[in-house]
Amino acid sequence: MAVSFWQKVMDIDRRWIYLVIGIVTFVPILWYIGMPVKVTPEVKAVFDKIESLPPGSIVMVPMEFDPATAAELEPMAKAVVRHCFARNLKVMTTAFMIDGVVLVERDLALVAAEYGKEYGKDYVYLGYKPYMQIVLLNMGENFRKPFPRDYYGKKLDDLPMMQGVNNYSNISCIVGINATSGADYWINYASGRYGAQLALGVTAVMATDYYAFLQSGQIFGLMGGLKGAAEYEKLIGRPKDVANRSMDAVSVAHVFIILFIVIGNIAFFATGRQKKV
Repeated sequence: MAVSFWQKVMDIDRRWIYLVIGIVTFVPILWYIGMPVKVTPEVKAVFDKIESLPPGSIVMVPMEFDPATAAELEPMAKAVVRHCFARNLKVMTTAFMIDGVVLVERDLALVAAEYGKEYGKDYVYLGYKPYMQIVLLNMGENFRKPFPRDYYGKKLDDLPMMQGVNNYSNISCIVGINATSGADYWINYASGRYGAQLALGVTAVMATDYYAFLQSGQIFGLMGGLKGAAEYEKLIGRPKDVANRSMDAVSVAHVFIILFIVIGNIAFFATGRQKKV
């Protein structure tokens, strides 16, 4: 009888398994569970740096992601910008992935509206320019070299926030949210050549590549993937935002996947013994 039960398990249509995984992934996004998220030192370092800045300081938050990587990096970018605005810091943003230019503009406008921030006074969006290496080097001399005008066509000199702001030396730090190898350029040029204080937020698969730079002091903090975004949301007191909800969904889905693997292996060996008998 037990063997026949395991045979039925082996005969289950795999589409039922897909349906179960779909449901258990979707439900935690709608109903917050609040599974524990441990804050790591490298993420806490980014939070502490922004927390230590006096109001009015400028933080540069380059957002280099597109729709394909937005699920991981968009929550992270929003969390960092929210923290800056909550601390009354000013935000300067670029977007060196052309597919993400409009996405970044939308995110900035949405977060700015939450905090009642005014464009040109509290934040500036420089937008996209090709040949990223050259752009970063020129920004080290003067932001106006590659960006004489902002994304909206306004002269930088006409924006109140940009008065007296010429290059990296006039900003407090850079928190680059990056889904590309362009993160290396920020390390090589902004940090390495011009001495800018730099932290990175990257996709989960990229994160391991940048711990060496963290240990060497070339970057002061590192956020990796959705987990890093969830940690930062927790630090700024928003544990129910999208990254934490997504982490709930990922965790629950992993539990069920492991459960199905265990059940499948038991069924395989049970039915195998029956065939031998």
